[in-house]
Amino acid sequence: MTQATLDSLIGSTVIDANGEKIGKVKQIYIDNENGSPTWVAVSTGMFSSDSLVPLAGAQHQRDKEALRVQVSKERVKSAPHLDQDGRISREAETELFSHYGIDPRRAGWDTYGRQHIRPGPDEPMTHGRDDALIRSEERLEVGTERETVGRARLRKYVVEEDQTINVPTRHEEVRVEREPITDPGRVGRTDLGEDEREVTLHADRVTVDKEAVPVERVRLAVDDVEDQQTVSENVRKEYIDTEGVPTEQRRPGPRDQR
Repeated sequence: MTQATLDSLIGSTVIDANGEKIGKVKQIYIDNENGSPTWVAVSTGMFSSDSLVPLAGAQHQRDKEALRVQVSKERVKSAPHLDQDGRISREAETELFSHYGIDPRRAGWDTYGRQHIRPGPDEPMTHGRDDALIRSEERLEVGTERETVGRARLRKYVVEEDQTINVPTRHEEVRVEREPITDPGRVGRTDLGEDEREVTLHADRVTVDKEAVPVERVRLAVDDVEDQQTVSENVRKEYIDTEGVPTEQRRPGPRDQR
């Protein structure tokens, strides 16, 4: 990391993980052992002394002249403040690590927001995540959306059909009845000549009329029916091969199954 890169941080606006403004960068502190930037002194305007903010995991947004850190503004407000002489003692740094919950071995920083790891007594020097690979895979995200698949309607129309109904009827018929006269005296005197009698006959006549009457009510009802549909799609997965690693520590991949 060049000195010009570090100088560009001076005066940058420091924002916390939630996007809240903390203050302005006034000074940068370099680790004496590995030369990695570890702390920035930030002028917050809350106290006469500056607040120390960890650079571990921070990201420098040059286009916005901003430095996004991974701690909250409230945590910075409650942190131990820098002494008037501008120096960070070993005890003060230990207290700061404890306050921010930072592993002292992972307190370094570069411009990409990566942590520089400070080696322990039995560990070789490594550089943050430069030696790590991120394995990714695609996952199916399945959902449903409502769409129109058809329409239903009721339509009434008229058809003609023949109906045959048997209707009972009555009619009158003439029947001749003859009765012999045994006692002419009781009938009385009669004139000989022509004569006639008339009888009126009656009959039922079938009449037809039509009347529209309601016989049924029909409506459309919609039922929600659940069913199952199977979705198949190809997804990609990344696998990481290892070399020079003990067999018991390796995780088999597709190539190992061939």
